[in-house]
Amino acid sequence: MKKLDLITIGRSSVDLYGSQVGGRLEDMASFAKYIGGSPTNIAAGAARLGLASAVITRVGDEHMGRFIREQLVREGVDVRGVKTDPERLTALVLLGIRDQNQFPLIFYRENCADMALSEDDIDPAFIAEAGCVCATGTHLSHPKTEAAVLKALKLARENGAKTALDIDYRPNLWGVAGHGDGESRFVESQKVTAKLQSTLHLFDLIVGTEEEFHIAGGSTDTLAALNAVRKVSNATLVCKRGPMGASVFASEIPASLDDGETGEGFPIEVFNVLGAGDGFMAGLFRGWLRGEDWPTTLKYANACGAFAVSRHGCTPAYPSWEELQYFFKAGIRNKALRKDEALEQVHWSTNRKGEWDTMRVFAFDHRMQLEAIADELGIKHERIGAFKKLCLEAAQTVAGGKAGYGILCDGRLGRDALFAASGSGLWIGRPVEWPGSRPLTLEPELGKDFGGLSEWPLENVVKVLCFYHPDDTDEMRAAQEETVMRLFQATRRNRLEMLLEVIPSKVGPTDDLTAARIIERFYEIGVYPDWWKLEPMKTRAAWKNACDAVHRNDPYVRGIVVLGLDAPQSELEESFRLAAGFDLVKGFAVGRTIFADAARGWLGGKITDEEAVKDMAQRYTSLCRIWDEARAKKGEAA
Repeated sequence: MKKLDLITIGRSSVDLYGSQVGGRLEDMASFAKYIGGSPTNIAAGAARLGLASAVITRVGDEHMGRFIREQLVREGVDVRGVKTDPERLTALVLLGIRDQNQFPLIFYRENCADMALSEDDIDPAFIAEAGCVCATGTHLSHPKTEAAVLKALKLARENGAKTALDIDYRPNLWGVAGHGDGESRFVESQKVTAKLQSTLHLFDLIVGTEEEFHIAGGSTDTLAALNAVRKVSNATLVCKRGPMGASVFASEIPASLDDGETGEGFPIEVFNVLGAGDGFMAGLFRGWLRGEDWPTTLKYANACGAFAVSRHGCTPAYPSWEELQYFFKAGIRNKALRKDEALEQVHWSTNRKGEWDTMRVFAFDHRMQLEAIADELGIKHERIGAFKKLCLEAAQTVAGGKAGYGILCDGRLGRDALFAASGSGLWIGRPVEWPGSRPLTLEPELGKDFGGLSEWPLENVVKVLCFYHPDDTDEMRAAQEETVMRLFQATRRNRLEMLLEVIPSKVGPTDDLTAARIIERFYEIGVYPDWWKLEPMKTRAAWKNACDAVHRNDPYVRGIVVLGLDAPQSELEESFRLAAGFDLVKGFAVGRTIFADAARGWLGGKITDEEAVKDMAQRYTSLCRIWDEARAKKGEAA
């Protein structure tokens, strides 16, 4: 058994995708940032499908290079083969969606990092771990990168690994088209054909579009080109034919492309063809490397290509294995797959990044309560921001760089602390509700169209507190639900996770079914929060009903956290004991129990910074211990 199913080798870039659809690239006003480059996309797509994948490439020693490396790690791709080049910049690509036939793009690859890949970057021990090595065409275009690819292929074959080529022909990356022709997929070139044909014998699998086989075979007649490739290679040939799917030729080339082996196709609306071939390749590898027959393998590949064609971006469009199985069962309900809400929910939920099995969250997003303390003490509200930086210091002291810790912090009074927490490894929740509002209104910084969310870092989780009760009047319920629905849609549009907090006990009487009824209602209206934040309920039945309601509606939810409601530690201990008995409850988000005394003392000038941090850290540590012990007892009982 090999440690890695697949190593890809070649291009890596940052894709800057025009957010506006239907216009010229010249007119794009904003861009979405994704990882890109054929081998990078393939490795990420394969990882989403459950393969152990890695990529060999180079990135720059700068922000974009670090982004690629970090995003690959999030995708589950092995990055030991990603080398940092101290002299060159990471490649960039600007892309747009003009219409269903035009997809303009510009490659910024002059002396870029990945084109400096060399033989020294190929580690024999690393290659020996792979069941397959996949090369992509661009890195055969230059002697230095070609030497690196050939070394990797030679080592792979010596170690009994399979070898594959994605022809991936981009004429301007071979120097046979200009910078303005990035969209071009075919320009005849005997030089390119000769170079490709000199390496084709090294592969067990060769994959390309008809145009790519034209360049590999030196003929614009597809059958003639396939026969020319067959003369120099015994590889299985996979010819991609756009909406007609793909045909596989394992031996002799027949008289018709239709006589090759095929798999189920998926007729969907074409939205964006960029990256579709890489998605196809990821699906192909999932079948081929797991020993599936060609009809099954092509079914996977065609489906993955269909997902890519229907969505914005390359890697972000590719499905998880769970999503792919869901799609096969559900079928095509809307040819514009990105508009199938149920499918998109599975896509979002199964491709979220980061693991949060334990949530010990210090919540100091309070605004109204801290303003009241400041007013009582005659202190200006500007001082609250400095106190929140001390809260962050306390949180980081307790976390100590370990996983499973987080904060809730606002962007109005706690802006400095919020920004300082970015990239720290803490889970970061950020509130949007106007404190105490009922019906729910939001912080002015979001704007009436919620456009302010476009300024948020992707690691910020949108937290909204709604004082909602299932027995509210129709008018109150409709107003609050409308706001939450609009907010949920805005968070997804901005690629942000959402935490929905509900506190019915502040509105009316509650029983063992109250929380469950609220949860069912929000799912009924199409709100699928990534997290729920629930008040500490008094009975096991209430917790069971709530957890069952979540499970019934969203098997992929991240989980539930328990809020504190300024309860004394003894009461929290009992509520933690009850909540920890349910796997869906991941931890707590508590604030005033931790910071209330320190806030009064520090804002009143009675304690120092160090004393405030120490006091809050001790209280936070105590709550973390109580939660961990409650969870451990639950495990012992099981």
